[in-house]
Amino acid sequence: MKILCSVFLLFISYTVNSQTNDKKILVGYTSAAPFIVENGKNIEGLNMWLWKRVANDLNLDYELVSMEFSSMLDSVRSGGIDLSINPLTITSQRSKDMEFTHSFYASNTTIAIAEVSSFDKFKIFLSGFLNVGFLSGLLILLFIIFLFGVLGWLFERKMNPDVFRPGKRGLWDGMWWSAVTLTTVGYGDKAPVTKLGKVTALVLMFGGLLFISGLTASIASSLTVDQLTNNPDGFNEFKDRVVGTIVNSGTEHFLSEHFFKNINTYPNVPSGLKDLDKGKINAFMYDEPILKYAIQKDSTLSNLELLPVKFDIQFYAFGLPKTHIELEQRISQRILEIVETEEWDIVLNEYGLAEF
Repeated sequence: MKILCSVFLLFISYTVNSQTNDKKILVGYTSAAPFIVENGKNIEGLNMWLWKRVANDLNLDYELVSMEFSSMLDSVRSGGIDLSINPLTITSQRSKDMEFTHSFYASNTTIAIAEVSSFDKFKIFLSGFLNVGFLSGLLILLFIIFLFGVLGWLFERKMNPDVFRPGKRGLWDGMWWSAVTLTTVGYGDKAPVTKLGKVTALVLMFGGLLFISGLTASIASSLTVDQLTNNPDGFNEFKDRVVGTIVNSGTEHFLSEHFFKNINTYPNVPSGLKDLDKGKINAFMYDEPILKYAIQKDSTLSNLELLPVKFDIQFYAFGLPKTHIELEQRISQRILEIVETEEWDIVLNEYGLAEF
């Protein structure tokens, strides 16, 4: 009797395993070049190469299903598909809802912005001068030149008529002397000889030196602030600006956790970069290799550039439903074996990913 029971259990186990192995695996994906590249009916890219290698080695029968990124994640969580081969970032939140294979690639998030044109740079430069602070300082400077020019002429016109001539011409002489003295040029063509004239010159020289130093510092500060405002070098400088990223992505969660106030989400990278190019958003933040590849391959996005900013380090893996632990373990083991080979390094170079 015991022998019959053992044979029966072995038969049931064999039948279940056979059905599991014969089941076609539904594999979800969405375009994410250079990891998944769609060329018409052909699907290429690093992740596709890796999956085909894993599926062939494990003798897995599968069917590819094209999906939007957000829908694909929902299908993985609900078990609607058996596997996502997109470069999914492993996060604590996602780990609650799905299983991840062993990570096969590490990346980071970066920022794409629209390059400022030469004309815009010139306008930014002018705006550093054409502001209330600079114009107020300029008016005060002209008033000082006028005031001390009049005083110098009044004190010198009788004792020094050859230098400070009478009438309107004398007033011009005073203006000229005041401007030359204030700017410390000192041509020497006009100089006071009276005591009051010399005292006026001393006050003008020392007071003007302090005033011009302050005005120069104010202009330099204004230009620096404008330059930093229009050429940010860190993701914190975008917290009050309109930024874009992929919906339900790890980057979206990262930006929300870091108090970004205005986040526009997109179903894919091209649509977000198009809005950036049109000026609808100030920056687009996402995975560096994907942004770099998208900008390089699309000639219409030549106006965009990546800032030298790296944050939110990410580890990519395939995602599976929580019920597929055995399948995840088999795939993870094979991924580990593949990424340890020299062939993996060659494939990374082929897709331009070895430098990241």
